[in-house]
Amino acid sequence: MIFKVGIVGYGVVGKRRHDAIKKVSDFQVIALSDINFDKNNKLSGLNCYSDFKDLISNENLDVLFISLPNKFAAEATLLGLKSGAHVFCEKPPAKTLNELEPIKKFLLSSDLKLMYGFNHRFHSSVMKAYQIIRENKFGKVINLKGTYGKSKMISFNQTDWRTSRSESGGGILLDQGIHMLDLMNYFVGGFNEVFSIIQNSFWNFDVEDNAFILMKNKDGVVAQLHSSATQWRHTFNLEITLEKGSLILGGLLTGSKSYGEETLKLIYADPDNDKGDPKEETITYDEDISWDEEIRRFTSAVRNSDKIENGSIDQAIEIMDLIEKIYKADPIWKEKYY
Repeated sequence: MIFKVGIVGYGVVGKRRHDAIKKVSDFQVIALSDINFDKNNKLSGLNCYSDFKDLISNENLDVLFISLPNKFAAEATLLGLKSGAHVFCEKPPAKTLNELEPIKKFLLSSDLKLMYGFNHRFHSSVMKAYQIIRENKFGKVINLKGTYGKSKMISFNQTDWRTSRSESGGGILLDQGIHMLDLMNYFVGGFNEVFSIIQNSFWNFDVEDNAFILMKNKDGVVAQLHSSATQWRHTFNLEITLEKGSLILGGLLTGSKSYGEETLKLIYADPDNDKGDPKEETITYDEDISWDEEIRRFTSAVRNSDKIENGSIDQAIEIMDLIEKIYKADPIWKEKYY
């Protein structure tokens, strides 16, 4: 069987997804949409639309990939599902938590697959760290500390909708910090206590350019995160402290190549001879397999009716609920926007 595929939103991410889909023998992209297309756009004989709604209504798709601005994500997802297509949607899954409710309701009576693009779960360093934690090699997690930041709100050829709360739903936390929050959830489970300071004092948009977050889960694991759009040296760093050592994820292989090489550092605690300089091992990764691996997992779920293990609707709801709690935990931000 050949699965007919459409991609709505054909910017940097949409094109990258297309490249990954081409490697799947039984998935064939037949249609694209992008706001910059006009009636003269023809790409290798594909059906092209300027409006994603026209693509969804006119094409009899088996699978829909969504890489649209935040304000369209939930609407396009629900339209795609109602048309009978399996759906893969980039993060964030919606502008707000409430927008996910009708999607969840629809899926309760449907066998269609929906997966969200929490891409960082599929990086080699992350998958290795997850394996180590699950195998209990270093004991239980004690705490986590993360920094994820870039130097501005808009990069590459992106448009300024990201700086408008009415269009984006949020700033750097929702756009980029969501990945780090998702990893923290992935490693240790949900957080029920949240403290935050949310700022937009540098770029002066109506979305945040910095978020400082402190969280604790029901098992007492504490996590802190700085999500920033004033990180002049682009940074991805996640330190996970466990009972018998530490895992440090540093750098990330990305399209911009600005986050440095991707590494996983294993630090072996030595309480009997502790001089603060324990044995350590560094694993370096030189290939970004995340995009292909993510598509492999999704296409397998579509073919074989497998459960979506990473990027499910329940995980999307959990992370959007956490983000909303973070925004509301800052009393000034809560008063301003809620």
